[in-house]
Amino acid sequence: MPSPEICACITSTDDVGLASAVRDLVSLYEVRIDLIGEDWPRVVNELRRPWIACNRMVGQGGSCADDESARLEQLHRAIALGASLVDVEMSAPGVVGFIREVKEKVRVVVSHHDFERTADEEALAELVRRQASLGADICKLVTTACGVDDVGTVIRLVRRFRSEGIVAFAMGPIGMVSRVLAPLAGARFTYASLCSGHETAPGQLTVVGLRVIYDAIGAY
Repeated sequence: MPSPEICACITSTDDVGLASAVRDLVSLYEVRIDLIGEDWPRVVNELRRPWIACNRMVGQGGSCADDESARLEQLHRAIALGASLVDVEMSAPGVVGFIREVKEKVRVVVSHHDFERTADEEALAELVRRQASLGADICKLVTTACGVDDVGTVIRLVRRFRSEGIVAFAMGPIGMVSRVLAPLAGARFTYASLCSGHETAPGQLTVVGLRVIYDAIGAY
């Protein structure tokens, strides 16, 4: 059984203490620039783990309403400040040029979120192939679980692409189990909130909650 890696999501400048408290339980952090706001560089100065820079666009569930040039400029700034990975949306207008510019400096997560449903496995596989063709080091595909079968679809997708670099799970209460199972099936990591009330997406568990589950099944 692979040892699951947890990525803790940082959403506020007030999260630094919480991030430090779970440092030994996580492998990396996601810094949500769009949620933290203009003071986000204060957060990264305190981190002692690799971190993903994410400035999520509104159309993909984020809060950044800046024009595309300004939005991506914050990711360039994050690279200069030491980000290990950057997350850029597959649907972003400037995605091709951005990846070309940063590819030699940092690993790239190309992401896509579906907030309505989970498509069939072949449709999802085609999205993963498109992400890979753009130059993704990690293909991130997040769906919404409308039924238990959707969890199975996502986990099969993870197993199918596990050797190629994938992060995938389903959002929502039904999809919660996919967040637990995905790294056990071969996903590079799973996301978790620093504590209850700090979730960045529906169905997200806390770092401590995930660790309790993994410890209980002997996954560490």
